[in-house]
Amino acid sequence: MARPLRTTTVQDHMALAEIELCGDLMIAASATEAERLSADRIDEVLKVSPGTGRSGGGPAGA
Repeated sequence: MARPLRTTTVQDHMALAEIELCGDLMIAASATEAERLSADRIDEVLKVSPGTGRSGGGPAGA
């Protein structure tokens, strides 16, 4: 006898937020005429103010 399938929904709120931010960056990148987004434009899209702790280790500092 086969076991019934159980579906478990797990939401990682940090992962969902990161996915949304990546989507925002992709939309901004596709809308620009430049080859790449400037650091200022990335900060604007990610709603980051200068001096708020962007250390260069995350996606925005890459």
